[in-house]
Amino acid sequence: MNGQMMQQPLLISSLLRHAERHHGTQEVVSRRVEGDIHRYTYADLASRSRKLAKALAGLGMAPGVRVGTIAWNTYRHLELYYAVSGSGAVLHTLNPRLHPDQLVWIADHAEDEVLCFDKTFLPLVEQVAERLKTVRKFVLMVDKEHMPTVPKIPGLICYEDLIAGEPTDRFEWPEFDEQTASSLCYTSGTTGNPKGVLYSHRSTVLHTFASALPDALNLSARDAVLPVVPMFHVNAWGLPYSACMVGAKLVFPGPGLDGKSLHELFEAEGVTVSAGVPTVWQGLLAHVQGNGLRFSTMRRTIIGGSACPPAMMSTFEDTYGVQVIHAWGMTELSPIGTVGILKGHQLDLPVEQRRSIQAKQGRGVFGIDMKIVGEDGAELPWDGKASGELLVRGHWVVEQYIKGDKSPLVNGWFPTGDVATIDADGFMNITDRAKDVIKSGGEWIGSIDIENIAMAHPAVAMAACIAAKHPKWDERPLLVVVKKPNVEVSKEDLLAFFNGRIAKWWTPDDVVFVDAIPLGATGKMLKNRLREQFQDHLLTPA
Repeated sequence: MNGQMMQQPLLISSLLRHAERHHGTQEVVSRRVEGDIHRYTYADLASRSRKLAKALAGLGMAPGVRVGTIAWNTYRHLELYYAVSGSGAVLHTLNPRLHPDQLVWIADHAEDEVLCFDKTFLPLVEQVAERLKTVRKFVLMVDKEHMPTVPKIPGLICYEDLIAGEPTDRFEWPEFDEQTASSLCYTSGTTGNPKGVLYSHRSTVLHTFASALPDALNLSARDAVLPVVPMFHVNAWGLPYSACMVGAKLVFPGPGLDGKSLHELFEAEGVTVSAGVPTVWQGLLAHVQGNGLRFSTMRRTIIGGSACPPAMMSTFEDTYGVQVIHAWGMTELSPIGTVGILKGHQLDLPVEQRRSIQAKQGRGVFGIDMKIVGEDGAELPWDGKASGELLVRGHWVVEQYIKGDKSPLVNGWFPTGDVATIDADGFMNITDRAKDVIKSGGEWIGSIDIENIAMAHPAVAMAACIAAKHPKWDERPLLVVVKKPNVEVSKEDLLAFFNGRIAKWWTPDDVVFVDAIPLGATGKMLKNRLREQFQDHLLTPA
């Protein structure tokens, strides 16, 4: 016997419709790329998103068409979030920090047909425009006043003119199957080419529900939310959706991610909760501490991307009264998997014990299940001691990559590539990584790509790239090199060899020359031995 309840598809447009109807006067504030502060309401957002949807349809955007964006966190990017997905097309957020060659590969693989971008990235788009095989229309996200006098991109469209060309916002968001693709985000390509994760409307709305729960990010209409985490990185951890759902005030920082700019926005706009990676908070705390400042309204900060240093957690909580919410996720998880909210019986523990629990990656939110397995695939106990490969499954976990040959799942579970423990209260703690990748400031760097470039140098016989501890970025790439016999090459020569071949921030911080790199029985480099030997290399004063 089936229940006799209404059936309504879980669609992203429903989040905006709710915000307009129930929180229409709530503010959305943005620091624009143009430099000024822009203000409007959820009602304005809904109206402009409908106009934008109609205008993009006039450019050929149809259901299933991929629309790329290269943009900061601003109200225009938010409009694209809803206009594109709400119409049944697919929003594809591109990471401008990637090397131009990678951007071209990703856009071509996704088959983007329209590309919308902020003026900051105009030189980047001009550089790659002719190489993009499928993009037919380019939209610069500015008003007419800020358009280039002589555009280098033929037929470059002005975003504000595009919206102004729609005299009315009379537009009904279409209804369709909730399993329809809504947005697309690519991994960082740490092992071979990047992989595209294609989210659905259903997975996104369920992720939105779960992320706002009290034991998750605990969002409400009483909050003012400032996402520092980029909207081009896993949909800013879902905050553009969850803020709409609960009616929270949204504050977007635009390109101003330095400590001074962020603190000014926090204070001016009454921000209560923010989210970002540890490196951003280092800059913020340095500014606040250096100038004797405080936080008047901010009460919670969500830290993910990489582990939160214990000293940072203590500073936020003890000095400034800001609760640190440690979280873990992946592109393949939309991204939230675990959140470090303490349970009731843990609140009265001594500070040191509470902090040791908070330092873990957290416990699974409803909708995510996880387990750790040994080498034989058998599940290991949740005792906080047994360490094994972390596997997850849930309502917003990837089943297959776009254009992938086969599913990455193992017996219905997604292998994260992380090694972890889980304690009796369900708190997961990542202890190692199964893959030889480097996580710098919350962003992945592929060691194989760096090694391949180094090996192309005529003086290099063998090269291994490993993660070395770094005081600011958590980890940075360190290149370990064996030189060819009777050939001289300096550290400076090798580092210069990377220029133009890879994104600058991927370039190794240092080069170490060794006589030999340890190899295993199958001829593979034993990077674990190199990490043991050189993990503190970048921490040692020259």
